[in-house]
Amino acid sequence: MKWNWGTKLMIGMACFMSFIIILAIKMCNSSPDALVDNDYYEKGLNYDKEYQLKEQVKTDHARPQIQVGSEGIILTFKTAAEGKINMVRTSDKRMDKVIQIKTDEQHRVAIPLTGIAKGRWKLIINWNSAGKSYLDEQEVMVE
Repeated sequence: MKWNWGTKLMIGMACFMSFIIILAIKMCNSSPDALVDNDYYEKGLNYDKEYQLKEQVKTDHARPQIQVGSEGIILTFKTAAEGKINMVRTSDKRMDKVIQIKTDEQHRVAIPLTGIAKGRWKLIINWNSAGKSYLDEQEVMVE
């Protein structure tokens, strides 16, 4: 069978258009990116407030010390603190947790590892201490 150049051109165009259509269908059916927040606009509006809270941590040298051990995640604060911790798992948004915290007499908070999967976690710590508000972000590896 002998094909002329017009037939070959049409077959090539049909293959290319099929390739583009398959890629478009695959893109529409793919899951949304886990690293993109759904409320990015609101976070953008609150960025200045978050920045001031993070700078307050640096000014007061109030960054909590974090230790991960077999008994759990231990946070040690400079003074008595009360607030919340957002535990963010960047690989799976469904594993994220919010934990309310209040320090003991030694200014420590212990988070048990029950229900916390092994791997890398981002801790977003938002707390009040001595009449001031703070925000700090740290990454930990749970093994």
